[in-house]
Amino acid sequence: MASTTNQYSPIFHVLCGAFLISFSGVFVKFAHVSPTASGFYRVAFGAIFLFIGVLIKREFKFPNLKQLLLVTFCGLTFALDLFFWHESIFFIGPGLATLIGNFQVFLLAAVGIIFLGETAKLRFLIAIPLAISGIFLIVGGNWESLTVHYKTGIYFALLTALCYTLFLLTLREIQKERGQSFFLLLMLVSLTTAIYLGLKMVYTGDSFTIPDTQSLLALLGLGLSSQTVGWILIATAMPKIPASLTGLALLLQPTLSFVWDVLIFNRPTDLTNWLGVLVTLIAIYMGITGKVAANKTDKELQSETTDL
Repeated sequence: MASTTNQYSPIFHVLCGAFLISFSGVFVKFAHVSPTASGFYRVAFGAIFLFIGVLIKREFKFPNLKQLLLVTFCGLTFALDLFFWHESIFFIGPGLATLIGNFQVFLLAAVGIIFLGETAKLRFLIAIPLAISGIFLIVGGNWESLTVHYKTGIYFALLTALCYTLFLLTLREIQKERGQSFFLLLMLVSLTTAIYLGLKMVYTGDSFTIPDTQSLLALLGLGLSSQTVGWILIATAMPKIPASLTGLALLLQPTLSFVWDVLIFNRPTDLTNWLGVLVTLIAIYMGITGKVAANKTDKELQSETTDL
């Protein structure tokens, strides 16, 4: 019984982490603050929660110069990721914004193929046009009929995927650093991201005011579930299960994000749109599992798979 529990525990942790992160867009919509402010409070509260974790685990060790530089750049890419994603949520809703944001799978694979000597399987090459077809089914297929407002949201979501890719690549380099607490590094990334977003708010005259209790609770939930617990559950469990199974489990996040968009915010969705969601999710999964890296062991590959 104990061995069975140990076997399935990492899978359960990834599923729980994906479930928690799926509410990110919901919290953003419930908070009556600007997109940049919601990103700022997500990482600011997250940094506080992670700092408490560092104190409890007594893992504070000042990072070296290389780690500080990586954390600084990682914070910048995550700040841009959150900015574009939160903007896109206000234009096209949390469901579609999250689905398109997960196109980072294809960008990460492209980096691996071009720069890291990886080779792509046929199913990965098929996944790319399949993903594009799925998005067209979701948005209605006729690009010209979409409003400027809607197109802007899609552009922001694509920029999210690009910045998310840079963030994950940098985070992977940070995770390779030995002798440093993962809690501490995540806390520093969150703190750095908050500084970047805070400076942007000061520059543009954005308000730091949290206007009501609902907004406060939503932002606290965003910081605790998405930035802290969800991250930790996924990051600590991923190296313990196969990459293909991780990819399948992580599809729970964009799937539920779209479901919450429909159920909570009454997103208009017909059978064609749902077919598009299914096609897009299948394509993302094929993208996750459809590439093989040359000269790397399975264990190394599994440890490099990561999420939002």
